[in-house]
Amino acid sequence: MSPAVFAHGHLRLYLLQLLDAQPMHGYEIIQALSDRSGGTYSPSAGTIYPRLGKLEEEGLVTKQADGRKTIYAITDAGRAELVEREPELPGIETEFTDSVRRLADEVRASVNDAMRTLRADLAAAAREARSEATTAGRTTIFVDPRSEARVRLHEAESAITEFRADIRADLRAEVADGHLPYETVRILSDGLRDLRKQIVASLRA
Repeated sequence: MSPAVFAHGHLRLYLLQLLDAQPMHGYEIIQALSDRSGGTYSPSAGTIYPRLGKLEEEGLVTKQADGRKTIYAITDAGRAELVEREPELPGIETEFTDSVRRLADEVRASVNDAMRTLRADLAAAAREARSEATTAGRTTIFVDPRSEARVRLHEAESAITEFRADIRADLRAEVADGHLPYETVRILSDGLRDLRKQIVASLRA
């Protein structure tokens, strides 16, 4: 089992920080955490709602029905706790970033394991085909190009997933420090555009 993303008591403060920006309903809070982690961390309703309930009991948030949704908002007491514990926030943000990177490493390892398994299955199928060809006295072995293409597709998707997780974690870490130059965004946008042109040209070659 993976270690917790937040240390004890830190998720509660992070929720207060999110609600200090604007009122949200539960799904929006879950989505905000997912977005900030690049999709690597998406807490369950069973993780978020009990903590929101505890914050409400302590008078730090309020909730109000809005149709079928329940909107949560921070109270003055919640803001007072944020102010009191403000020195802890940078450390919690760093903790969150480190946890996201660890989770991204785990996802990457899982994808790599899946790729190794797929290659092993394909290799076993190829050996079986060679054995059957030898038994039948055939010298030509047919290799399904679609199978090889699927392996390459999985490898490409693995590379995309790894890049996305790493770059989003790096960008969000900079944003947490209040720093993200326009030049960085321009380099990323131009680089990805040029890379896509190269990939398309390679596919059409």
